[in-house]
Amino acid sequence: MIVDSHAHLDLPDFSEELDAVVARAADLGVNRIVTVGITVERSKRSIELAERFPGVYAAVGIHPNDAHEAPRDAIAALRELAHHPRVVAIGETGLDYFRLPSLRTTHNKVDALGNEDAADIDAAIEDGAIKAAQADFFGQQLDLAAELGLNVIIHQRGDCWDDTMAILEPYQGKLRAVFHCFSGTTEEAEELIAMGHLVSFTGIVTFKNAEIVQETAANLPLNAFMVETDCPYLAPVPFRGKRCEPAYTRFTVEKIAELRGESVDAIAKATTATALEFFRFSR
Repeated sequence: MIVDSHAHLDLPDFSEELDAVVARAADLGVNRIVTVGITVERSKRSIELAERFPGVYAAVGIHPNDAHEAPRDAIAALRELAHHPRVVAIGETGLDYFRLPSLRTTHNKVDALGNEDAADIDAAIEDGAIKAAQADFFGQQLDLAAELGLNVIIHQRGDCWDDTMAILEPYQGKLRAVFHCFSGTTEEAEELIAMGHLVSFTGIVTFKNAEIVQETAANLPLNAFMVETDCPYLAPVPFRGKRCEPAYTRFTVEKIAELRGESVDAIAKATTATALEFFRFSR
């Protein structure tokens, strides 16, 4: 058995053939899928899918890119949803500085203080508001996870490693986290592992230009990582550029086995055991 530890089956990409998508996954040994919410409404939809398919489970959360527009009572709604027996984690939550307004505007390249124009100043102000909302909802979701005894799926993208770790550090011993779609260095992964956390690899590990993440996947302890698709995104080779789906977790497992010089069966068994322990599907 293989566990796809992070999917987004609620998206319209799958609406026309969801039964077939789940069946194709099972045909390739992917018998458990965690479908992950990123807003309250999408978390509800994830639970509905988990009720519909025996091998599908749900995570409920507010994605950092949705935090600044989330209703202020969103955590109360997540708390209610998280009591559902098919919910196995909080998330995805975290920080994402990859699409901040200051990085999208062409007006933010200044040579010296005082040369900023109105667009630069507005973008900087908006950056601050977005970062504050992300940090607030991240902390609230960590509180919720600790309160309910659930683990956390963390999204970390852009230049926010230090901020993410600073927010997470006080929760050491209170919960465990998985850094999904991990593409960092072995040293960064080892820092997380030392804190009791995990990482998870997507189809990125199959890309030719993914030397850093390939090195990380090759060197970590066998019980320190899981596998995922993040579908419909990040389809592995040989499907790169196409819609991803849970069945393709198999190709990520095969690539990691190749990188480590181990059998596909060994990687499948180890990542499944890690996922079973982390998510506690039958708690």
